[in-house]
Amino acid sequence: MYQPQTQPGEGEPLIAPSTTDHPLYDGVVEACRSVYDPEIPVNIYDLGLIYTIAIDDTNAVRILMTLTAPGCPVAGEMPGWVADAVSAMPGVRQVDVDMVFQPPWGMEMMSDEARLELGFI
Repeated sequence: MYQPQTQPGEGEPLIAPSTTDHPLYDGVVEACRSVYDPEIPVNIYDLGLIYTIAIDDTNAVRILMTLTAPGCPVAGEMPGWVADAVSAMPGVRQVDVDMVFQPPWGMEMMSDEARLELGFI
């Protein structure tokens, strides 16, 4: 999976780290994997569209995501799909999904499984 990069000379990652040690994290990832970009037959997590999954002590989830292209026809709908999928999980108190475009999505952000599915490897 894509690893956060830092700007040269800076210590802040371009993509904030996820709360991978939270007990709900793996379930949130699986919920994100249930959402597909309608133009690409791969789930949005493996496409690398989910940048950050932050879960606080009250089980509130904040997801930062992007699109393969800013002009994506479902740009207004996809955050809702993600929020619906994650909020259906037992134990999740609330879900906020924010769309970001920095850094821009690139094919290097896809998982190996997504690259294989799309014929890139």
